[in-house]
Parts: sequence; structure tokens; C-alpha cells
Amino acid sequence: MARAASPRRTLLTTLAAWSVALVIFFPVLWMILTSFKTEASAVAMPPEFLSADWTLENYETVWSRSDYPRFFWNSVVISVGSTLLGLAIAIPAAWSMAFVPGKRTKDLLMWMLSTKMMPAVAVLIPLYLVFQRIGLFDTKLGLILALMLMNLPIIIWMLYTYFKEIPGEILEAARMDGASLWNEIVYVLTPMALPGIASTMLLNIILAWNEAFWTITLTTTKAAPLSAFIASFSAPQGLFYAKLSAASAMAILPILILGWFSQKQLVRGLTFGAVK
Repeated sequence: MARAASPRRTLLTTLAAWSVALVIFFPVLWMILTSFKTEASAVAMPPEFLSADWTLENYETVWSRSDYPRFFWNSVVISVGSTLLGLAIAIPAAWSMAFVPGKRTKDLLMWMLSTKMMPAVAVLIPLYLVFQRIGLFDTKLGLILALMLMNLPIIIWMLYTYFKEIPGEILEAARMDGASLWNEIVYVLTPMALPGIASTMLLNIILAWNEAFWTITLTTTKAAPLSAFIASFSAPQGLFYAKLSAASAMAILPILILGWFSQKQLVRGLTFGAVK
């Protein structure tokens, strides 16, 4: 029988967890506070808090100077579109690797993961020229394809891990009952791995939403998402930190809300199969 943790140990663990959480959240808190300051208060040294000039002018300026709903809609379409397309490719791929592995399956998985170690700038010029040539530059479809390919190794790896936890005998029983390959994947495998698929989907949406390098490089105006919306507030005259913070807060707020309401699904999916 496991021994109950002492009150002192529980207190220390709680304090350590809160300390780590505050350290991680501090940059976001600093950004939000800066967004409500005037430009003079935002760059004051030492930093001003109680004596700062608080205002909503930065949010009014950011909203009036830019078409925020258009940037927001582009981010939604690009992040959700790249996620759904990636899942459509990754689920059959992960199924084949998990339940019909070949001699080189592990090598293939390692090779896919190794592509994430390559600097993105190494393929910037070829991809930029290809997108220009085939008409995908500054289009939502082009960004959907680019972000899907960039995150596909992570999606396949995560789904492969979840699928490996499902007993193969269940799928064999479905085949014996006459289930086709499509029915096996859609009606047997997918419902059983739904927590893992949901967490993979949410994680990929977050990764696509936060992507800045490719979204700024492969767009100008038409398909620009919220990452380009933030970058538009850096001027040749310098950085206006208060307005830049307000634009950043408006860009991250939707994904923060999504993460807050889906945290149980994320935790459940990321721990899927960890405890038997």
C-alpha cells in the first residue's frame, strides 16, 4: 500500500508547481500589462507599475489601423485546414506503421522525425520559388500545405504512439466479422484512439496558429494570418512596444481560450495509454 505524502512534501510540491507556472506565464503577463500602458510608460526604466499611465488607446489604435477579423479568419482557416489535412494523411500512415510494420518502419519514423531538425531557412528559397511558380504564394491553400507538411512528422509520431497502445486483436476481430479496411479505421480504430487524435489535433492547431516564419515569408496581404498582423506593427521608426503588445494580446487571446477550455482533453490525450 502506497504511503501517503506528508503535508510538508505536498506543500513543497505545490509551491514548486506554482513557481514554475508563474515563471512560464510571466512573459504573457508582462505583455498584457504593457498593452495597457502608454508608449512612454512601456519603455520607462525602471519599469512602471502603480505609477504607470494606463490606457485602452493601444487597442483602439490597433483595431482602427488594421482589419483584425480578416487576419483572425485567415488564422482559423489555415490552422484548422492544415490540421484536418494532416490527420487525413497521418491516420492511415500511422495505422500501417502500427499494425502492419515493415522491416524499415522504425527507420522511416526516425527519418521523418529528423526532418524537424533541419533549419527552416535551408528550404526557404526553393519553397518560395516553387510557390511563386505554381501560384500558391500569398494564398491560404499554400499555407495550409506548407504547415501541414511541416507538422506531419509530429502528427504521425503521436498517432503511431497512440495506435500502438490499442490491442491488434480487436482489429483482427473486426476483419473476421467482415469489416473492410475503411470500416476498420473509421469505425473501430478512430473511436478507440479518439482522445489521442483529439490531443494531436489540438496540439497541431496550436503549432499552426503560432507559426510565424513561414506565414510571414509566404504571404503579403491576402492570406496573412495573425502572426503577420503582429509583425505589421513594427515600423521603420522603431518598435512601439505598447501597440505591439496590444496586437500580440489580440493575436494570442483566441488560442489561449481554446487551450483553457480543452486542457482536460489535451491532458487525457497526452497521457493516453500511459497507465494500464
